[in-house]
Amino acid sequence: MSTDPVRLSAFVHGYVQGVGFRWWTRSRALELGLVGYASNQADGRVHVVAEGPRDKVQALLDALRSGETPGRVDLVVDSLDPARGDLVGFLER
Repeated sequence: MSTDPVRLSAFVHGYVQGVGFRWWTRSRALELGLVGYASNQADGRVHVVAEGPRDKVQALLDALRSGETPGRVDLVVDSLDPARGDLVGFLER
């Protein structure tokens, strides 16, 4: 079902550090009622982990690929797994 809880792990490639990308991602996730985090990686990517209903997680993934993010997204490599339920709030790390 579209409301079954899932866990998204997405590595966002491009010019996504130092441009407000994590803040923007957190704002979209909170609007969708998701929990998780967005963290900068040493190689310049941002790792986004989000849990919630499948349709809401898909909406966040679509937003990451929308071309309307801060900076420039070249590629999003994602995977969906069953939700673990171990996240609270949505953090910028």
